[in-house]
This record gives sequence, structure tokens and C-alpha cells, in this order.
Amino acid sequence: MKKEERLARDILNHIGGGENIRSFTHCMTRVRLDIKDDSKVNMKQLKEVDGVMGVIEDDTLQIVVGPGTVNKVAEHITQITGIKMGEAIDENNDDLIKLKKDDLKKKNNTPVKNLLRKIGSIFIPLIPGLVASGIINGIVGLAKNSGVDPTLTWVQILTVIGGSIFGYLAIVVGWNTAKEFGGTPVLGAIAGIITMNPGLAEITLFGEPLMPGRGGLFGAMFAAWLMVFFEKKFRKFIPNAVDIIFTPLLTVLTVGLLTIAIVQPLAGFLSDGITQGINYILDIGGIVAGGLLAGFFLPLVMLGLHHGLTPIHMELINTVGATALLPILAMAGAGQVGASIAIYVKTKNKRIKNVIKGGLPVGFLGIGEPLLYGVTLPLGRPFVTACLGAAVGGAFQAVMHTAASSVGVSGLTLIPLIVDNKYLIYFLGLLITYTAGFLFTYFFGYKKEMDDTF
Repeated sequence: MKKEERLARDILNHIGGGENIRSFTHCMTRVRLDIKDDSKVNMKQLKEVDGVMGVIEDDTLQIVVGPGTVNKVAEHITQITGIKMGEAIDENNDDLIKLKKDDLKKKNNTPVKNLLRKIGSIFIPLIPGLVASGIINGIVGLAKNSGVDPTLTWVQILTVIGGSIFGYLAIVVGWNTAKEFGGTPVLGAIAGIITMNPGLAEITLFGEPLMPGRGGLFGAMFAAWLMVFFEKKFRKFIPNAVDIIFTPLLTVLTVGLLTIAIVQPLAGFLSDGITQGINYILDIGGIVAGGLLAGFFLPLVMLGLHHGLTPIHMELINTVGATALLPILAMAGAGQVGASIAIYVKTKNKRIKNVIKGGLPVGFLGIGEPLLYGVTLPLGRPFVTACLGAAVGGAFQAVMHTAASSVGVSGLTLIPLIVDNKYLIYFLGLLITYTAGFLFTYFFGYKKEMDDTF
């Protein structure tokens, strides 16, 4: 039996089996399970399963197993249970179980956390495409900066391949938004198309020419949400016999007009306010702002809410050509790397050493969750010293004004995406963060008695 299949079976054994899963999906490092009855989950034994790096209890049960492994574990869960990813399973729970589930969701759902979760659910499926396209764009950028003729056929082809998802991102964001809120995905995609349609530039409304892409992804998401809202409203009174004709027709017409006249202008103001506000904070706050942003970023990662920042990165890229926020926040993972190396040097515990050896390679590549959930967070104090190391690196990146042309990666893999030829400066920031996380942890974050608690 392969280790991924064994891990999948162990997980199922400790969550009450496949029959206790309502639906499941995964992101880059976590299997996300929507559990029917939380009382059937043996949390203690689940956390002790070999290969489980961490467990987060939220509105879904998130089990951290690491990049690459998560895809294979998810496939085995499907093979074992017959449940496909994203497929909702009908169940007949008793009222008590439903009440417990609803009560747990109420406790975990503040408006801000719920909004970030929703946005994260919209963007998580897009991450593989954003990563691949971003790296291709980075390669093209490096080639052009090295003096390669941009009119060469291979450069032009890579430019098209790398830029495709970013050129039409509003469409897939609209699709995912409608799907996430329970509407018809293609109507959400139409909402995204409307916001970026080049034909808008030929229209003058209220004395002002319209602007394709105005409001960016914020406009696309809100327009797609309106598609869901009006689709459900129209479906309530339109007869079933003509529902297939008039519900989508009225929905597209209504939301299309609202998007052009209201949504895009309002989303444009929101987009401008966010991007200008972040740039102002970084310009004025400088070293302090960078340190605070990087130092306090990991709590968002712990809650799985960090993907909610993706549209902000994208708006910065669309508006000013790069996101200065990403290199700063990327230092959070680098702080984990430095702290873990310090623990590896000091600990005598073989299990800790093995977890660190497994997590460091992907940690250097910008995926810090295996080290976060497998090492620093369980030990407590090293988590704090890792955040302090991240703050040092974030302050450096803010002062040096490094920025990235794309999203989806961090750590060493972010280097090709750094703009203005500041590759070495960003790399120096990584080294500074590794060192700071190491020193803080080596001298203040780790004690030998922690070996006995792991």
C-alpha cells in the first residue's frame, strides 16, 4: 500500500469514515472536509497520524498533509469513498447534528472571516493556473531583461501562454463566484465578460466614456454575485415551463445594465481606494508597515484566510503593474524556514528532525504550512520567534520597494517575478529573514524540554 493511500485511509478512520463526509476539496497543502457529524471525529488521533502536519477546525475540517501529497491523498479518498471532489452528498442527519453544525459555523463565522473564506474559495481553484502562468511570465521577463529580442517567435508564444489567464481572469473569477454562491456558473462568467468587454470603450454613459476592466476583479465578483441573487429571485415566480428561457434572459439583462451603470463605477472607487491606500501605507509607514504586515500574516494563514488577499494583489498588479504587498508577506514563510533550521540544530528529537527535513524543501519554495503546522505552531514559542524573523524581512522588503508582477508563489520561486531587476535585493531579503528567524529561535524560541512535548 502506497503511503498516500495509507494516509487517506488513516484520515478516514479517524473522521468517522467516508459516510461522515458531506463534501470535500483541497488546496495546495490541505484536504478540506465538510463533516456531517463533528462528534465522530477523533481529533487527538487524527493529529497523531503519520503524515498529518496539522489540523484546523473551522467551518470545514482542514487537514494539512503538504504539497503534492494532498493531490494524491484526495484521489485516494475519492477511490475509497466514491465521493468526488466538490460533490455534495445527500444525508439525513437528525436535528441535533444539524444544530451542532450550525452552532459551530456561527461561532467561527464573523462577517470578515466569512467574506475572506468565500473569496478564498473563489481563488483557491485558480492557484495552479496562476502559479504556472506567473512563472512563465517571469521567464519571459528574465529573457527580455537579459537582452533577448521580444519579437522572437518563442518569446511571443510564451508571452501569450503566460498572459492568457491574467488577460481573462475576470471570466473564471465570475464563474467561480457564481458557483460558490449557488448560482449558474456560466451566468457568473458572463458577468466577468461584461466587465472586461472591449466594446465598453465605445459607449458614453452619463457624459463619461466607459472603461473596460473598471473595478477589476472586485467588479467581476460583485457582478457575478448579483447574477446569483437575481437568478434566484426570478426563479421564484417564473413558471417551470419557461424557466430555462426567461430566468437567464432577465438575469443577464438586469445584471448587465446594473453592472455597467452602477457596479463598475462603485467597484472602480473601491479598487482605487484599496490600491492607493496600500501604496500610501507602505510609502508612509515604510519599515514599520512592512514589519507589521509580515509579522502578523501567519495568523491569516493559520485560519486559511490568506487567499482572501488575492484580489488585492491582482488589483495592485492591474493598477500599478506589480504588487508590493506580496514580497513583504512572503517573508512570513521565510521566517518559518529560519526558525525550523534553528530547531533542527538544537533538537535531539528524531521525529521533529524528520518533520523538518520533509518540510524544509517546500519551505524554501514558499510553502510554509508543513513547517507551520508540523513544527513551530505545536511548539508554541518558535512560532512567535518565526514571526519576529518575518517582521525583520518584511521591513527590509518594504524599505527596498520590491514588488512582484504576479501571484501564486513566494519564497525562492518568487524571484523570477520580481520587477525592476530587484531579484538580488529580494533574495537578500530572504537571506535576512532566514537568518533573523534562525537567531530569534536559536537564542529565545527553543528549549530542550520541548523535545519531550512533541
